[in-house]
Amino acid sequence: MMNLNSHTDRGGPHPGTEPLRIAVLSDTHGNYPLAVRILDRLPGMAGIIHLGDNIGDADTIELALSRPLTKIAGNCDPASEEARELLLSVNRSTMLLTHGDRYGVKSGIDGLYRRVAGENIRVVLYGHTHTPSILERDDILFVNPGSLGYKTLSPSIALLSITTQGVSAEIVPATGF
Repeated sequence: MMNLNSHTDRGGPHPGTEPLRIAVLSDTHGNYPLAVRILDRLPGMAGIIHLGDNIGDADTIELALSRPLTKIAGNCDPASEEARELLLSVNRSTMLLTHGDRYGVKSGIDGLYRRVAGENIRVVLYGHTHTPSILERDDILFVNPGSLGYKTLSPSIALLSITTQGVSAEIVPATGF
């Protein structure tokens, strides 16, 4: 399990004094320039997560921003050596990162829910559907940032705000970037 424990890892204030902010994107499908523009204009991000499709875009974004991304492979990344699923611990909140295709997310979150039910996972981040969504079920937050792909009608990302009290999310439209 990977850890991103506090603002102090990035030289900021102590955990709990202000939210730890993480940008989440998925399904860029070659449109890494839009991702770079958006991320470049979002100051104070403690981390950036790419949920697959096209993992090569995540590598390019890392180079363009001169900072590492947490990334997983999606169904369009068959040659990738990146994991298809990852557990991430942030300020004592455990998150599951997955592209979502293996859980049938185009038909809803039931498959994802079955994957995490009974575990100490509070947040599930997934993509694949190209449709942004924030849902809560049995105190588990399910977040899909949508897509930044060229053919996406309403491109978007998600922003997570993490405090010692919990995690909240918002969808940010990519219009205007």
